[in-house]
Amino acid sequence: MKAAPKTTNTLDAKLAQSILAEIREEEIVAMACDVINIPSPTGEELQMALYMNSALKQLGLDVTWQEVEEGRANVVGRWRGSGGGQNLMFNGHMDTSNTGQEAFLTGIGYKPRAVVKNGMIYGLGIYNMKGALVCYTHAVKALMRAGVRLKGDVIIAAVAGEIEKTQWGEFRGKEYRGYGFGTHYLVNHGVLPDMCILGEPTDMHVVLEHFGSMWVRISCTGIYVHTAFCAGREEMNSIRRMHELLSEIMTWISAWENKAAYGGKKAIVNLGGIRGGHAWRASRTPEKTDLFLDVRVPPNIAMSDARREVQQVFFELEHKHPDWGLEFETYVSVPGARISEEHEMVKTIEANHQGIMGTPPEREVVTWCSDASVL
Repeated sequence: MKAAPKTTNTLDAKLAQSILAEIREEEIVAMACDVINIPSPTGEELQMALYMNSALKQLGLDVTWQEVEEGRANVVGRWRGSGGGQNLMFNGHMDTSNTGQEAFLTGIGYKPRAVVKNGMIYGLGIYNMKGALVCYTHAVKALMRAGVRLKGDVIIAAVAGEIEKTQWGEFRGKEYRGYGFGTHYLVNHGVLPDMCILGEPTDMHVVLEHFGSMWVRISCTGIYVHTAFCAGREEMNSIRRMHELLSEIMTWISAWENKAAYGGKKAIVNLGGIRGGHAWRASRTPEKTDLFLDVRVPPNIAMSDARREVQQVFFELEHKHPDWGLEFETYVSVPGARISEEHEMVKTIEANHQGIMGTPPEREVVTWCSDASVL
């Protein structure tokens, strides 16, 4: 009986060098500059999608245009294998964290204008994560040039609407539809990889786990009267009431951040927003004040359990202040994600990283979210 052939997670050194030899730096820089120069904030990814559609077709891939809603699309390119292998997807979002129009963001990295300076490429979105889409494209191009033929398919998915945004209240429309909007459509409409790599900006670390995110609103009400008539009733002002509530909420936050810590990272809670009253009518007491929290939830805690934890704090506040009109709402619930360190893809990435870079990659747990929560 013959022994089973030994498997390896690394490429043959000669083959690896032949693939690397087909990578053209000038082509990567040119495409990186192209994608920076296409503004694509959440909800306005169409021109970027058209660019990726053209680039993947020029590469010779089978390209599918998924219109997720009017003016927004995913672009999916598939390099078909010979058959019998597993299918690998590279997924990356086209929308950028900011619009490039924010007056308070003045650095060259915040503008949709490419700048090549001292061997670096600057511009909005290249870090998160248009650069990954460029690298996916040129990795496949290098494989093709080197004459590599794979058994499984390689899929490049450029998706809309990943950035951490959501609709709430009067904030409605496609510019607020993020948090996995495009990738949810992707996986529900026929794109079925066996495994996926997300080229998020990890500083060359291997991220096997990340936290989830839960957004919470806690509100209180108060009286609405003219300033001249609130004397003796100042404590019925909803902003003053929220100030009192905040002291107890901050106590809970401190406890949660330590109790739910995971992978060496605090389960951070951000005071994401607060609003109350009317700037155009400061002569009236505010009838309502809203507090918005972003609660980071580690991948070992179910979102439903985390919600109960926060809601218990609300119940205690409501019991203490029954006439304050307290309200509680969760309006984002994106779970954490994790993959086993024993997964064949993880072992392959780490082995080849060491082969190319000379050292094994560092591993990290991060508190940001990604479309891995969907995938």
